[in-house]
Amino acid sequence: MATAEQIKALLRSHVERDDSRFYSVALQLAAKEARQGHVKLADDIKKIVEKSQSSYIRSVPNEPVPLKRVNTGDLQGLLEYRPHSVRLNELVLPNDIVSRFEKIIVEQRQKDKLSKFGLTASRKLMFVGPPGTGKTMSASMLATELKLPIFTIVLDSLITRFMGETATKLRAIFNHISQTRAVYLFDEFDAIGTQRNASNDVGEIRRVLNSFLMFVEQDSSDSIIIAATNHPELLDKALHRRFDHFINFSKPGSLQIEKLIAQSLSLFDLENLTLSKIAEIASGLSSAEVTRACDDAAKEAVLHNDAVLTQEILSEAFERRKTGKALFTS
Repeated sequence: MATAEQIKALLRSHVERDDSRFYSVALQLAAKEARQGHVKLADDIKKIVEKSQSSYIRSVPNEPVPLKRVNTGDLQGLLEYRPHSVRLNELVLPNDIVSRFEKIIVEQRQKDKLSKFGLTASRKLMFVGPPGTGKTMSASMLATELKLPIFTIVLDSLITRFMGETATKLRAIFNHISQTRAVYLFDEFDAIGTQRNASNDVGEIRRVLNSFLMFVEQDSSDSIIIAATNHPELLDKALHRRFDHFINFSKPGSLQIEKLIAQSLSLFDLENLTLSKIAEIASGLSSAEVTRACDDAAKEAVLHNDAVLTQEILSEAFERRKTGKALFTS
């Protein structure tokens, strides 16, 4: 019968409408039932999945469905609403970052209590670190834990499309921030947060940064404002006093990699695997790359090895991921 983890994975993928994950878990369940001698049940599950997959493929439109956008006045096309369902205990992060997030969540949940003493909850956060280390996931996590919607503002697109009037668009965004409590993620923030004395500075970008600094300093809403960047060395120093916390994300160490593997492959039997050796191979990969390598290994096991995950399959998946990264960065 299905394990508790399999049932939770099925429910989670259904709630998040992650069809590919749902089908993958269902097929893993079918393979497990077949190994236990429940051939009829396994065959029935596979037929249901195959029938559902064929219906799903026929229903998928040729063009990708865009994220829900805010379509009012000056905000049209600038804010993207992102559905989310990420809990703090699902993220694999260093203990010091987890502790900081726990404090931020507690402050937000008890902000009324703080206000009685003239104190305000932390709500202006700067996330810095390499790509794939959990910055966007952490923003979604805060939205989930605080039961708030999350909107993303992609600033490089904002500047490209509205050069000359970006400050006006920023004002409209901050008006929305003050009127609608939510988590607002300014992604790729270095697009406007570059040091104002940089040699390649563009006058328009400098004006936009000045406007942002003014808006974020004046903002006294209940919304959570998060700026995320892969290039902290480019940020203007004036940003430091405008944010309550600078949180530094980094690539996972060996113990974090092992935890990511165990979490990503929780539906498989990992008792005979030496995860420490896999972690050595995975050294230097981001959390996102570790997760993708685990997905590659899971697909290989399900499709070509009767849903049995071996050390060889997992090692090869990580070797391919590292080789591909080396080719891309060379």
